Amino acid sequence: MTEQLVIETSGLRKEFRTRGGGLRVAVNNLDLAVPAGGVHGFLGPNGSGKTTTIRMLLGLARATQGSMRVFGETVPDGLPAVIDRVGAVVESPKFSPNFSGRQNLQLLAGSVGVPRAKVDAAIETVGLTGRDRDRYKAYSLGMKQRLAIAATLLKDPQLLILDEPTNGLDPGGIREIRDTIRLLGQQGVTVLLSSHILAEVQQVCTSATIIGNGRVLASGRVEELLAGGTAASYRVTVPDVPAARAALTEAGFVVVPDGTGPLLVESEDPGRITRTLADAGVYLTELGPVRRDLESVFLDLTADDMLGRDA
Repeated sequence: MTEQLVIETSGLRKEFRTRGGGLRVAVNNLDLAVPAGGVHGFLGPNGSGKTTTIRMLLGLARATQGSMRVFGETVPDGLPAVIDRVGAVVESPKFSPNFSGRQNLQLLAGSVGVPRAKVDAAIETVGLTGRDRDRYKAYSLGMKQRLAIAATLLKDPQLLILDEPTNGLDPGGIREIRDTIRLLGQQGVTVLLSSHILAEVQQVCTSATIIGNGRVLASGRVEELLAGGTAASYRVTVPDVPAARAALTEAGFVVVPDGTGPLLVESEDPGRITRTLADAGVYLTELGPVRRDLESVFLDLTADDMLGRDA
């Protein structure tokens, strides 16, 4: 059975003219596939083309070439047919600073013809109950971001696009946004989450696309991305680090100082590490696997990346 896709792009390219008259390629032959349901991470460093891609998907920028589809409708021509199913927080929303969060949402609900009863549900979903009657200007940055998400939820979107929603937030604010995004994914909303904070996004994403220099480097379920890539590594803690390093290196292992004391040893066979050290008279204090995260996957993918040299 073919997986249902909410967003599809094929050969997507966006070029900009620089002030000097040169050509800058922001998005280069991008094939993006976002499945229905769950949270899809759109990951990459700043300047990798994430925001430009999102703006094209929302009809805010025109592609130089390639095709885009949202809910099966061609973008930008078919966007009016599905725009009511899409919510997005791309830029800082404009709310009245002297009105409460609730009043701002009520005004917005009235302007778009949404029943005011939707306001209560949106406030509860983003966790602003009890603070919804405070003035917007007294909100923390994290609360402002949650109110922005609440505004998009007024029309019950099936797709929610968030561009770097945790930028500038303190750890508490990041946790609040993360919890809100996780809840929305569990409720059946498809969330496209753009971010360069890979470790943070890993906690909420069910699938992800990693891009660099405007191109897709890897895409799939998060567990599949974490399972692939370089050989497994183990953190080795021993009383005699120099002797352990010498024995493991002589046996052909790739050994990297961790910088905090233990050694990182690349191997698919932890038993061979143990035997090698025992034969050398070095005994383990601790041996444990190094869990890969999305950040390490990204670094692996870009270590030998030559894709950006022609951009």
